[in-house]
Amino acid sequence: MEQHAQPAREGGMISAGRPPRPLRRWEASRYLKDSFGIDAAVSTLAKYACLGGGPEFYKAGRQPLYPIDRLDEWALARRGELVRSTSEDRRG
Repeated sequence: MEQHAQPAREGGMISAGRPPRPLRRWEASRYLKDSFGIDAAVSTLAKYACLGGGPEFYKAGRQPLYPIDRLDEWALARRGELVRSTSEDRRG
């Protein structure tokens, strides 16, 4: 009997062919730390949501949901260029 690969499960739901679900604020904070080494506390993301300057998010009622691709874009833009020494700081 031939076995077929099972689609990946995410949060108890089958996620075959769908983009990853948006992350809640605490998950976004952990994702930024784990993926990019950027410490963005949950409270910092909340502050950015009020004042601007943070990653884009959807609002689902009162709950912010952060698409992973927007977190990636924000983190890469914030990270800056590679330098060989601190004297090479290229910010204006």
